Amino acid sequence: MTSTPDFPPGQDPWSAGQDPTRGLPAPLVPASPAVPGPVVVQIGDLAVTSTVVHTPAGDIPLAGSTWQVNDYWHNEQKIPTWAIVAAIVGFCVLTVFSLLFLLVKQTVPRGTVQVTVTNGPRQYVSRIPVTHQDQVSFIHQQVNYVRSLAAL
Repeated sequence: MTSTPDFPPGQDPWSAGQDPTRGLPAPLVPASPAVPGPVVVQIGDLAVTSTVVHTPAGDIPLAGSTWQVNDYWHNEQKIPTWAIVAAIVGFCVLTVFSLLFLLVKQTVPRGTVQVTVTNGPRQYVSRIPVTHQDQVSFIHQQVNYVRSLAAL
């Protein structure tokens, strides 16, 4: 003889026509992750909020993070386009003097600024192309601001 557990009337989940979830606690719904808030600073492909640094490789907590900035840029000398055009057009009129336009040089700064964010075992390096000293200064200012946020 088999014994069956006694359920209160209407609470037997195996009875025909009954809802099997009736009388059971509601299923647990996973809590949504905390929304970190709006982006405060955008440095290259790094988006910094008040609590998290969003990178293409995943999120890094802002609190306790360390930031490093390295400048890898140089100045290049090149002949401007207008000087090449003037030398070609002037070659028909003044052959020898038009070649003096090819001596004109223009300094063009090029390079990257490398921003590294580290928090524990997580690290991400962002390389930002720059073409002017003002851009380099602006990136340094942004990183200094984020350092102050990370110290809070």
